[in-house]
Amino acid sequence: MKILLVYPHYPDSFWSFRYALKFINRKASFPPLGLLTVAAMLPVDWEKRLVDMNVLPVSDEELAWADFVFISAMTIQRNSAQDVIDRCLQLGVKTVAGGPLFTACHDDFPDVDHLILGEAELTIPPFLADLQKGTLKHIYSDERWADLTSTPIPLWDLIDVRNYAAMNIQYCRGCPFDCEFCDITALFGRRPRSKTKEQLIAELDNLYQRGWRGAIFLVDDNFIGDKGKLKKSVLPAISDWMDRKKHPFYFYTEASIDLADDPRLMELMVRAGFQEVFIGIETPYEDSHTECGKVQNINRDLLASVKIIQRAGLQVHGGFIVGFDSDPPSIFERQIRFIQESGIVTAMVGLLSVIRGTKLHRRLLQEGRLRGNDTGNNMDSELNFIPRMDVSDLISGYRTILDTIYAPKNYYLRVISLLKEYQPLHLGKFQLQSGYVGALFKSILFLGVIGKERFYFWKLFFWSLIRKPRLFPLAITYAIYGYHFRMVAEKYRCSGMFNGNGGWNENDGFA
Repeated sequence: MKILLVYPHYPDSFWSFRYALKFINRKASFPPLGLLTVAAMLPVDWEKRLVDMNVLPVSDEELAWADFVFISAMTIQRNSAQDVIDRCLQLGVKTVAGGPLFTACHDDFPDVDHLILGEAELTIPPFLADLQKGTLKHIYSDERWADLTSTPIPLWDLIDVRNYAAMNIQYCRGCPFDCEFCDITALFGRRPRSKTKEQLIAELDNLYQRGWRGAIFLVDDNFIGDKGKLKKSVLPAISDWMDRKKHPFYFYTEASIDLADDPRLMELMVRAGFQEVFIGIETPYEDSHTECGKVQNINRDLLASVKIIQRAGLQVHGGFIVGFDSDPPSIFERQIRFIQESGIVTAMVGLLSVIRGTKLHRRLLQEGRLRGNDTGNNMDSELNFIPRMDVSDLISGYRTILDTIYAPKNYYLRVISLLKEYQPLHLGKFQLQSGYVGALFKSILFLGVIGKERFYFWKLFFWSLIRKPRLFPLAITYAIYGYHFRMVAEKYRCSGMFNGNGGWNENDGFA
């Protein structure tokens, strides 16, 4: 059996880092972990190939070669995924699709031959059994949650790791919190489920033996969902492995803000090689946290919590949202002030988007306020719901946030603010790799000579070189990130997406 696994193209967005990747000669941020894991679940004697369309386009010859084309995608990849499906249909090639997009929106894809919904550990085995019997069905789904101790090591042989800025690993699924706008609990439940420490170490060994050195993203939606297990066994095991291997990797992940309440957990994470953590801060306005049920953010000083995490040795990346029903007119200025004061350099500010399967989707459907599908890109001002705030005010205020926080002066001030607070225990050897040395010279040319931000670039350059020489590579990395963020914001502005009316017109019939 010949299987082609295809990962659709990911459009330019905040998280694509496409403009930054050019500085280090990489094609994509991360490999398609889901497809690589599914590939490892297929029979070993099957012939398998993988095409990541973020690295290279997929040709008709490659599609026609396959007995089945497996496609996995997130919502933001919908258009590219549909294009692949249409091409397979024209070529007479059978398609098998799964992942978050198809699990949430399978009714939108009638031309897919076989839909593998939910967690592959549960739905791939019956698909394979029916294939052997010649009794394949259109949809395979399972309401149970998978036991991750059965999840195999991804089939890394199918990719060239040199195309990517970082590798990725999944340790756990599920989140104990149930925010109204988030679909994680719908996809993976509220009870955190995890792999064993032995599995995790085996995956690290596997990547190490393949020659990978540098960043590894633990893609868990809330890495600290089971704090007890992390502190008792998992983080000490990673620390021991990293010490034996002389710290070839550094890690980053996602967590909830209550990480700040556990000094021992932060200490163990830093000792194990964690340097960055993404936290959903969403808003400095507490009424909006109450509205969306983000209980972990309520009754706490969010700014102080961020500072505690930074001082513990973890860079904080933050997610922010505007468009909640509770948002006052002052929310835009308050978001800007919080981001600047916190020193959160990587601040992903997005418009609220209503995702299928969430409690927010059910509520707004009942209220008659839905108006289309989520695009998966929360920088897209094509709102798919009717907000309480005037639409033009919301879009204009959102644009003001982006224009302000990514203006070179404000952005570089945040970088310096972070570097003053940040006290890392380890610095990865990735900083000495030739690709990153090349990035330094490219940054000097494109940001320090050609770029409009050159005054602020050189100020950061010499400040960090003199005051924080150990963090100088990080300062340059953030300068490059800033270039990417400005380019993405400018692209959306020039495309007309920030058109002041959320993609609406007076004939849409919404007040």
